[in-house]
Amino acid sequence: MKLRFLILFIAFIAVFIIGCQEKTATVAPNIIYILADDMGYGDVKALNANSKIPTPNLDQLAKEGITFTDAHSNSAVCTPTRYGTLTGQYSFRSRLKSGVLVGHEPSLIERHTPTVATLLKAADYQTACVGKWHLGLNWAKKDTSQPLFHGGNLWDIFHTENVDYAARVSGGPCDLGFDYSFIIPASLDIAPYVYLENDRPTAAVTRQVPFFKDESARGIWYRRGDVAEDFDHTKVLQTITQKAIDFITNSERSQPFFLYFPLTSPHTPWFPSEEFKGRSDAGVYGDFVAMTDDVLGQIMTTLEKAGIADNTLLIFTSDNGASWLPAEIEEFEHRANGPYNGMKSDVWEGGHRVPMIARWPKAIKAGQKSDVLICSTDLMATCAELSGQATPETAVDSYSFLSALKGNPSNNKERVVVHHSVNGTFAIRKGDWKLIDAKGSGGWSLPEDKCPEAPPQQLYNLETDKAETNNLYSEYSEIVKELNALLHPYKAGNEAK
Repeated sequence: MKLRFLILFIAFIAVFIIGCQEKTATVAPNIIYILADDMGYGDVKALNANSKIPTPNLDQLAKEGITFTDAHSNSAVCTPTRYGTLTGQYSFRSRLKSGVLVGHEPSLIERHTPTVATLLKAADYQTACVGKWHLGLNWAKKDTSQPLFHGGNLWDIFHTENVDYAARVSGGPCDLGFDYSFIIPASLDIAPYVYLENDRPTAAVTRQVPFFKDESARGIWYRRGDVAEDFDHTKVLQTITQKAIDFITNSERSQPFFLYFPLTSPHTPWFPSEEFKGRSDAGVYGDFVAMTDDVLGQIMTTLEKAGIADNTLLIFTSDNGASWLPAEIEEFEHRANGPYNGMKSDVWEGGHRVPMIARWPKAIKAGQKSDVLICSTDLMATCAELSGQATPETAVDSYSFLSALKGNPSNNKERVVVHHSVNGTFAIRKGDWKLIDAKGSGGWSLPEDKCPEAPPQQLYNLETDKAETNNLYSEYSEIVKELNALLHPYKAGNEAK
């Protein structure tokens, strides 16, 4: 009898242990998505051996995880990329057809639209957004019968006395699936300059700052506008980094978490702290990139100290290419966008091909490189597959790259990606071929009126011409026809709204 009881007891313990092991093996990973602001592919040493900027933490991340060499932001500028990242659909499907939003414009993401945060919250994730929002907010009015502001324009608002900065701001992260948020409304050079914690200002907005420009470097400036009492432009990156660290440290360990961490750097104004001044050989911009790399290092250290690095999917990428001028390439001998032509704003590769490095020790083999074609809209479908959910029907431009993360061969050889520039110029990519629906760059590098004699479109084979120097439009009419047919529905849908 005792022997039988002992056998049953041992069997019970064995089943319990196996069950615990299976449960441990299927514990959902934490997810941290760090989105740098205006950081180029060529800034990262692991992607460009000739970079003049030290990026030890990004280099370590690449050694410990997987580097994607053909990753793209869905737009060449800030706001639309953020829209695509969180919703899984191109921003030109929204009301924003070109350009970016500024600080007092209403929310771009409609409240009923599923986001990555609402998706993961449904899978019992803790969700947080810390950093630069830049997707519009619905500011409260003191007098609802009057306009929110008057005088000037959205970029340079003169009178904002009717903005109720003491009230809750709707249309922000906490209305779109995030349990916790600590954000600034737009870029660090666009007013209002105020921190919003859980959609409420952290301090009173009592004054305006004038336009600021430090002549020692091109990128040290910001626009005039309203500013809160606790806001210091030179300390914003440090402040949001500490808030991100606090969230990770204090998160509930019984639940996985999702941290969307859009940085304010290295976008203008370039404000590296004293510790990082002179750190690079690429001027003040390079020093700010080095400081951005250190932010990643602080997050990695926090994960190690918390004992959760092994089961955390940590992704680092950028919202578009660097705003790096030809004169700066010549002065510093640094190519912020690597071998690619163009810069932020352009539909050329330099505008939207971005660094993307991921680490997840529990699932990703260290030291891998992948040439799988990826777009920033793909975060939604990837998180859906990762959490065992269906991709929302609205996320029509999102494709999971979970298989690629784990080092498996790509099954998306026929993948089509649409690129979009600051002025609304389209391009389409399929395989090695890229068709640009313009004569110029679609952005600041080469306006249309500067190339009147050029063919109406541009066709490049990126396998043989990554710098987009040899326009094959006149030589491959069938490919031009095929790609235009693929692009037409996107353009038509854009024009219909």
